[in-house]
Amino acid sequence: MSFSSVIVEDLQPAADILRKFCNKCGLVDVKAHFLNAEDALVHLAEHPADLIFLDVEMPGISGLEMMDRLGEIPQVILTTSKTEYAYDAFQYNVTDYMRKPFTYTRFLESIQKVKARKEEEATDISHMFIKVDGKLVRLNSDDILYIESMGDYVRFTTQERKYITHNTIKNIESRMDASRFMKVHRSYIVNLSQVEGLHEDELSIRGERIPVSKAHKARIRTLINII
Repeated sequence: MSFSSVIVEDLQPAADILRKFCNKCGLVDVKAHFLNAEDALVHLAEHPADLIFLDVEMPGISGLEMMDRLGEIPQVILTTSKTEYAYDAFQYNVTDYMRKPFTYTRFLESIQKVKARKEEEATDISHMFIKVDGKLVRLNSDDILYIESMGDYVRFTTQERKYITHNTIKNIESRMDASRFMKVHRSYIVNLSQVEGLHEDELSIRGERIPVSKAHKARIRTLINII
């Protein structure tokens, strides 16, 4: 098991140590390093990572503010020289909180927590958390009818209501259970168990029509068992 990661750290020596430890342990693939949160947010919008090493105090946007702006928060290891952010780490449900200066032993403890959480998530695909208006909202997978792209935002439609979160349809697709959800159009992912019928180039779900692209039509007919 390996993890793609980015380092968001304005102090180059600290970033160099993190990269060295990642290479040494052989479990973390560092894709990029950013000196500020703004550049990291731009990168992560197009290139999601499994793990972020995130400094709390940086010029401009802080690490905590960066998490507020992420549509979907991957695993995060907060890095700081201070202790007063421990409560914030708990509130954001980060994987770990690592104080500077880093030691390799302490780093490995954090990576073990990352592995444990990843294994737990792999065995529990019954729900997910999305950020809506700065708060984490739990969605049961069975309740999701379909997911729609809205530019830089994504709308989840459930049996009860709709939720809008800052994210991309590409990122959402990569994190959904492929046996239950399918992208049927460049802007739509549907819950296969909620599909009621196929009419020409549209699916019907709870009275709503979802467009189906020609490239996906044959596969969707097979998956919803149309004879």
